[in-house]
Formats: sequence, C-alpha cells, structure tokens
Amino acid sequence: MTRLLPGILAMAAVVVASNILVQFLFGQWLTWGAFTYPLAFLVTDVMNRVYGSATARKVVFAGFLTGVACSLIGTQIVGEFGPLVTLRIAIGSGIAFLTAQLVDIAIFNRLREGSWWRAPLASTLVGSTIDTALFFTIAFSAALIWIEPANDVGWANEALPLLGAGPVAPLWVSLAIADWGVKIALALIALFPFRLIVRRLGAGVA
Repeated sequence: MTRLLPGILAMAAVVVASNILVQFLFGQWLTWGAFTYPLAFLVTDVMNRVYGSATARKVVFAGFLTGVACSLIGTQIVGEFGPLVTLRIAIGSGIAFLTAQLVDIAIFNRLREGSWWRAPLASTLVGSTIDTALFFTIAFSAALIWIEPANDVGWANEALPLLGAGPVAPLWVSLAIADWGVKIALALIALFPFRLIVRRLGAGVA
C-alpha cells in the first residue's frame, strides 16, 4: 500500500482537478482541463517504470473510480444549460480514460527495455490519441445521439472552419484536434519530469 498511495493520490488529484477545470474555457478551442488531464499519463508511466505494470493498473483503476465519482457529482449540479456532466460525457470520459491508460501500460511494457524515453513517449502518444478520439466521438458525435437522445449536442456539431481556418467540420472535431495537440506537446514536455522523478525514486533510467 505504501507504494500505491502516492500514485493513487497523484492520479486522484489530476482527475479531480481536470473535472473542475474542464468547465473553464482557455481561448476558443480549449478548456483549462486540457492542461492538467495529460498528467495522468505521467503518473501512470512513473508508476509503471518504478513499480511495474500491476501497480500501475491499480493506480489507473483508482483514477477511474475517482472519475466516476466526479461524474456522478457533476450530474447532480445543474448549470445554465443543464447538468454540468451529461450521460454521454460521463460514459465517454470513463471509457476513454480506462482504455487509453491500459493501452499506455501495455505499450510501455513492450518498450521498457529500450532507451529511457521510448516507452513513456510512445505509450503516451498512442494513449493520448485513443483518449481524445474516444472521448470526443462518444460525447459529441451526432452519429451516437442514441446514447442520450434527450441531450442536444447540436452546438458541438455546428459546421465551422476547422480550428477557424481549415475545411468545414463539426465544431467538436476542432475541439478534439486542439485537445490532442496539447496532449502531444505535454507528452514531450513530460519526459523531463518523468526522468527526474524516476531517478529520485531510485528506478534509474539509461
């Protein structure tokens, strides 16, 4: 439990902070939550490198349960346009988080014997891509309106120039691409704290 607690607390902090900050816009295409959520991959990769995949999975499941709790609370808080968390957002968030994190762990394990940066970078890049694709598609795509027919996602499907300048696409696609871009940038930046934390915890990196 000693090795699990720091990881669980860190993951819970990331999930809770992201669930709160996702309600506040940063510019036109992002929320503040986009800058905190990718830290979940850093937590997972550090736990995987230092303590192994079994411990990393336990931390991920703890983060998943924390996210479920946040979603349940969010569904009970009604804002100007209805509940802060809709059923589609809750489902998309849960599926995306769990799938992406478990894929991250699997890829990290396949590459863990290579150069120190390969495993965390490759696993986070693939995991982040899966996370973004699953969440935004499940939460906002018009093709999946059957998940929650009463939830009007027309605003997310408004046809607009991609990121304000490209070809016309549903708004949620621009939001997804912007979110994915932040995740990729932070995946590169996170290599530095990953190496420092792992060394400090005594696992060492080549």
